[in-house]
Amino acid sequence: MPAIDRSGRAPLWRQIREDLSQRIAEGEFTGAFPAESELQQHYGVSRQTVRQALRQLREDGIVTAERGRSPHLATPTEIEQPVGALYSLFESVRAAGISQHSVVRALAITTDAHIADRLGLDLDSSLLHLARLRLAGDEPLALDDVWLPADVARPLLHVDWHNTSLYDELDHRCGIRLTSGQEQLRAAVPAAHVRELLHIPPSEAVFCIDRLGISHNQPTEWRQTIVRADRFSMMADFDARTGYRIAVHRSTEA
Repeated sequence: MPAIDRSGRAPLWRQIREDLSQRIAEGEFTGAFPAESELQQHYGVSRQTVRQALRQLREDGIVTAERGRSPHLATPTEIEQPVGALYSLFESVRAAGISQHSVVRALAITTDAHIADRLGLDLDSSLLHLARLRLAGDEPLALDDVWLPADVARPLLHVDWHNTSLYDELDHRCGIRLTSGQEQLRAAVPAAHVRELLHIPPSEAVFCIDRLGISHNQPTEWRQTIVRADRFSMMADFDARTGYRIAVHRSTEA
């Protein structure tokens, strides 16, 4: 029987939901998902507690269940991005009808000569660095690091980043809107710490996205995003006259 804390500090159903989410992320239920009676016996709890945990997993889009039938794993909602368009991951997740929030891993004024050079700044320029774990439906979706010139982005230090868009806050607090940019997307084999943070089994790959955001010809944002490949896709339009170009790169470690 798994270790369940029965001291009352956390509801039993929440502990079961978190344990099941972790087991699902690790690929344990590649066949059939356990029935309610099996989960009840496994965790040593009442059927009502199991049903409440499953109800939350259904609301998170992780499992589905119909009346009179055992629960089974849901097909994850894929988040689609258009190639060649200025987009916001926050808006794309919202458009897919998925709840979302972020966990801030870093928010500070720092210096980084490599990033400053990419932004066309003096190498010792101050930068605002924001690092977030992005979650969609309570499941990790992406690791997101962004750097902006501190002289214009300092007001962002006071933002509650739990559930908001960088571009909305950049516009509202700093008066800056991106107007163009460059982006490179490549497939990669995630490092162990990335797999742990994103709940990715060893067999899964990720997308690594490097973005230079530009506002009225001025480089403003350097962003590096690692996103789960099983939840994200890119889409492109083309025609016979202009076509489109795709650069293929060898996979690397994220």
